[in-house]
Amino acid sequence: MSIRFAAAGSGECKAVARVLCTPALTMAANDADAPISADALLISTLRHFALHGLNAAAEARRLTLLAQQRGDRDQSHHWRAVCRQLDRRMADAIGSPRRR
Repeated sequence: MSIRFAAAGSGECKAVARVLCTPALTMAANDADAPISADALLISTLRHFALHGLNAAAEARRLTLLAQQRGDRDQSHHWRAVCRQLDRRMADAIGSPRRR
C-alpha cells in the first residue's frame, strides 16, 4: 500500500515548501582560502578509489614510484598527493625522488 502526502490548503505551507526547496549551496566560512586544485585532487582521489577500492593507496604509491623512475615530477607529485589523501603514513614513507 502506498502512502501519499497531500498538504492541506494551497500548498504554500512554509514547512512543506522548506522541505521541498533545495537550498543554495554556499562555501563554508573556513574554505575561502582553499585552492581550486584541492577540488581537482579530491575528484581525482575519489575516482581512483572507485577504480581500485581498498587497494587504492597502494596503487597510488606504485604509480608514484613509476613516475619517479621515469623522472616525471608532475605525475609523481600528483600520485603522492592522491596517496596522501588515502593513507598519510604510506605517502610519507615513499622516498623522495633522487636528484640527477
